[in-house]
Amino acid sequence: MSKLYFSITTFLLLILCSPLYAQPRTGEFIDVSAGFGLAAPYDESEITGSGFYAQAEYVWSPKTWFGVRPYAGVIIASDKTDENGIRESIKSNAFLLGGKIRLAAPIPYVAPFFEVGAGMSIGSFQTNTQYTSLNKDGVLFHIPVTLGLALGRKSGTEIKFTYYYHDAVEQFSGAVAVGFYIPINED
Repeated sequence: MSKLYFSITTFLLLILCSPLYAQPRTGEFIDVSAGFGLAAPYDESEITGSGFYAQAEYVWSPKTWFGVRPYAGVIIASDKTDENGIRESIKSNAFLLGGKIRLAAPIPYVAPFFEVGAGMSIGSFQTNTQYTSLNKDGVLFHIPVTLGLALGRKSGTEIKFTYYYHDAVEQFSGAVAVGFYIPINED
């Protein structure tokens, strides 16, 4: 337990001693992120697929607290189990395309944000559990939802939890990701 307190204290001291002034940016830029991908069914099954996630977004941010973000990305996550005679599998291998809006709280040190939008997934999906059996290939509608923190002097780094809800196959895919900005046109 003392290691936990030491880690938390060290982390807080580093934040307080470093010049971090996180404010969401205005202007135009590219946001690139990658991370640990996952897929899971809506039902009560225990299966969760894991894999890879990457995404790029064109960002137009007219205000520090609001931005429009068309995106393109990829998710590759799957798993299969065979426990107690019950075979389950989950798969989400898709190209993601769509648009989101971001609402951010421009507070010092970190800038929490929330994103929501609409898009389509092009690929192969599988949700086979003891409660659900759906397999689809092609184009599916999805709803992206993201919660995260923009960190750093100019909010150049992000840590986010992003999810894509696919109602047609009763599953969601998503990621724990880290992202960074590439400026195009700064105000």
